[in-house]
Amino acid sequence: MGYWYGFNEYESIAEKIVKAKKKLEELRKTNSDIYPVVLESGAIAKSWWGKTWTKNLESYADYSNRIGRGRSYVKNGFVLHLKIEEGQVNALVFGSNNNLYSIKVNIAPLSKDKSDALAKFCNNSINGLEELIEGRFSLSLAELFTKSKEGLFPTNREIKFSCSCPDVAYMCKHVCAVLYAIGIRFDSDPTLFFKLRGIDFKIFLSKTVEEKMDSMLKNAGKKSSRVISDKDVSKLFGV
Repeated sequence: MGYWYGFNEYESIAEKIVKAKKKLEELRKTNSDIYPVVLESGAIAKSWWGKTWTKNLESYADYSNRIGRGRSYVKNGFVLHLKIEEGQVNALVFGSNNNLYSIKVNIAPLSKDKSDALAKFCNNSINGLEELIEGRFSLSLAELFTKSKEGLFPTNREIKFSCSCPDVAYMCKHVCAVLYAIGIRFDSDPTLFFKLRGIDFKIFLSKTVEEKMDSMLKNAGKKSSRVISDKDVSKLFGV
């Protein structure tokens, strides 16, 4: 890359995309555990999960212009690696001058109150249970997840970022790109949200299913008003 009066020579987006793909190939040669974020359509998020997550992230920004640049990074395929673990996300973002930056997102464990609220919802709502089991996360769960300060989406105090770039912003464009990319991951697999928040998805389901089964067994010997007696059946069919 050339220089002109102390400034880097202009580099088109197309050129950056080519370099990013080349860098991804290099990464894959030395590490098979690489998970790039690929945007399949123009919209960054399509599902309720992805859209709500990306809307929530905007409240973290200390410089609003970083949001747009981060969105552009995702759309152009510059998030070369992103892996979601319990309570944290590790990512690699391709930046200017062919640099590769390391980003970490740490989220505090879910509080007992919030965890209990989720368990109570699952135990008391068969519709919620079915949605969780089948991976259908409808708007019936919206309030539980997005309620201010009490919801399951992380608040400003529950999320921390770090990036290896020299940007002075707490939430630089690389961090923004990673946060948008997390929303894309939620589009394809909403259960990753539970993993990130440290919620044992299987334990909630097992507990709920066990309680529902116990309830069914207790009622198994009870006569239902909806069951027609033998005498009534005879009258119905004239026998």
